[in-house]
Amino acid sequence: MNFKTIIIITINLLFTYVNSNAQISEEQLEKFTEVITNISKYYTDDISGEKIVEKAIVATLKQLDPHSTYFSKEEVIEINKGLQGSFEGVGISYYIISDTIFITSTVSDGPSEIAGVRAGDRLMKVNKKDVAGVKITHKEIKKLLSGKKGSEVEFYVKRRGKKKIKKFKVVRDKIPVFSIKSAYMVTDKVAYIRLKRFSATSLSEFKKALKELKLSGAEHLIFDLRDNGGGYLRTAVNICDQFLRANEMIVYTEGANNPMKKYTSSISGIFTEGRLVLLVNEESASASEIVSGFVQDWDRGVIVGRRTYGKGLVQRPFTLNDGSVMRLTTAHYYTPSGRCIQKPYKAGDSEYFNDIKNRYKSGELVSEDSIKFADSLKYTTKIKNRTIYGGGGIMPDVFVPWDTLKYPEFYQNWLSGNLLFYFVNLYVDENREYFETIYSDFDFFEKNYKPDNNMCFALLKYISENKKNKLESVENVSIEDIVSNKNIRTHLKALIADSMWDDNEYYRIMNANSKTFNKALEIISDKDKYDEILK
Repeated sequence: MNFKTIIIITINLLFTYVNSNAQISEEQLEKFTEVITNISKYYTDDISGEKIVEKAIVATLKQLDPHSTYFSKEEVIEINKGLQGSFEGVGISYYIISDTIFITSTVSDGPSEIAGVRAGDRLMKVNKKDVAGVKITHKEIKKLLSGKKGSEVEFYVKRRGKKKIKKFKVVRDKIPVFSIKSAYMVTDKVAYIRLKRFSATSLSEFKKALKELKLSGAEHLIFDLRDNGGGYLRTAVNICDQFLRANEMIVYTEGANNPMKKYTSSISGIFTEGRLVLLVNEESASASEIVSGFVQDWDRGVIVGRRTYGKGLVQRPFTLNDGSVMRLTTAHYYTPSGRCIQKPYKAGDSEYFNDIKNRYKSGELVSEDSIKFADSLKYTTKIKNRTIYGGGGIMPDVFVPWDTLKYPEFYQNWLSGNLLFYFVNLYVDENREYFETIYSDFDFFEKNYKPDNNMCFALLKYISENKKNKLESVENVSIEDIVSNKNIRTHLKALIADSMWDDNEYYRIMNANSKTFNKALEIISDKDKYDEILK
């Protein structure tokens, strides 16, 4: 019997007790320990005790539900960088292109920018260690760049147009990780905010952005939660606070071993008046669903897009003795109307994680009529008594189908690799003087720039020379195929804006060509239409 089989049998024995909500006795735990000990002592091949235990933990959690998971100490560090709102480092973004580390941007007022490093610089050495032409990996370069705040690292860079290698001394510092990717005025009265994740700093970022937009004249808000996979529950609750008066139910949680816990609005928020439209899609999950469920249940705003992911399970992190973390599902969460929006998961992980693919096959992503809810899942909103449904995500008030024809097949294939992103950053770098001279102002760039024949020719040439498989072929693709397609032109233009400025400018360009965004703008700009949806 092989090692994997032994582990599975052992875990299944334990799971019998866990699944019945019975207490695991000392005798059962002792039995489990005996199995692990015997494997580590007598198993035919060399295998570390650490690996045995990790496999046992992972296998146990896998039997429970799709979201009870285990993370090693190293994985925890990476995850926390995004959720804690900052990490210690040098403040650069980069790609490894043709075995060269190509710096695509520097954090504004961050360590590298202060030292003089620029976007477009090629990193040749780090602390006199060669990093160019040595097939360095992302993991290896991350290790070289990481370090404690206040520590110093030397960069040796090659700059376009300069023969000599330039040396910079970079002092590591706290690097902010912003969860708000875009915030701007769409019209004189309508503002837009896109939130990528619910991190420790999201509330302060959101309030700051919203206050600044209100000073610019914002009366109504499009709040974009598309592709937002969630984050901290408390952050979601605090953001909900901003949309309603005090002492109203936001969400409650409850589990077999966890009594009901209610989360209510604690303050009268900074955006309790004015029209509100939330954008969601099939990748909006967890904390995103708390916010959209709350807004829908209280008839506070209009939800636009497609049915959300359907994750209504609460995970509590347990830090283990070596710094690793077990995230254990301890409860379900429920919207104010009593909806549990967790989709079924008893059919197993494969079926669960293929749900979105199955939605596509069933036609749900392109047709609202393909979505069927059982009467047993019917609920009503708190103020207007509108019919809403639970049992598998938040169904929007206004459905916008997925645009299956947005990009032709050849362009989708190019997108599946990173070739497009590599090309655009190289193209901007090669033409940086032109862009910075003619299009230094984003508003002018947005109104006047269009990808031209020269750029499209360069793109075809780059794909042809760097393609990794047949899917990336440029055969039968002409410059006209690219130039004549509005969606492709918009995307290329947005990528250039991202390379020259930041995410905010990228989304400003992409939104203008987005059916979901434009439907939201149509609704929020028309009071009668907005009120009719919430009637």
